[in-house]
Amino acid sequence: MSANLIALLIEATGQTLYMVAISTLLGTMFGLPLGVFLAISQRGELLSAPWVNKVLGLVVNATRSVPFIILVVAIIPFTRAIAGTSIGTTAAIVPLTIAAVPFIARLVENAIREVDSGLIEAARAMGATPFQIIRKVLVPEALPSITLGLTLAVVSLIGYSAMVGAVGGEGLGDLGIRYGYQRFMPDVMAVVVVILIVLVQLVQSIGEWIAARVDKRAPKGRGQ
Repeated sequence: MSANLIALLIEATGQTLYMVAISTLLGTMFGLPLGVFLAISQRGELLSAPWVNKVLGLVVNATRSVPFIILVVAIIPFTRAIAGTSIGTTAAIVPLTIAAVPFIARLVENAIREVDSGLIEAARAMGATPFQIIRKVLVPEALPSITLGLTLAVVSLIGYSAMVGAVGGEGLGDLGIRYGYQRFMPDVMAVVVVILIVLVQLVQSIGEWIAARVDKRAPKGRGQ
């Protein structure tokens, strides 16, 4: 493999990491509070707002139901309005973030629902406000599950980032298509696949390690 292709692989890997990192950050910023609200806003829950919960749930489900490649094409006008263009690394962050938000929200919602209801009742009995219960009980107790959920989201975004290469995005997916497929260079495609596998394994290992470290229920020494 030539030095030029190696340089392209390094650049494409950096572009993929940039897309995934920014979309994960933005997706978490919006998806985390949305997931918490979905978990505590059903009828009889901490902040009961069943109609709002139902509407938000429908929006989340509708967004998650759209295949990612179709989502990318469908929101091209919106992407162009936000990023100023519909192609390139920065433009790809828009659909990646939109795909990440409902996915992360559902993962966070499920993690919050796993928290023992007895802890919530005990906090209520001590006079804690709903915000205090969220901040001091729900989120800390659900943190290991949330961490594993975010790990899963990052792994999914790595796969999505490769898919945007088919519609004008940059990164490893674009490189694999342009060189590995269109120029009949299977060695480039193989290297791209290996890099993606390595990235996924690294993310999964780091996520599991962090989840073990923040798990207060874990035996002493776990994750060390």
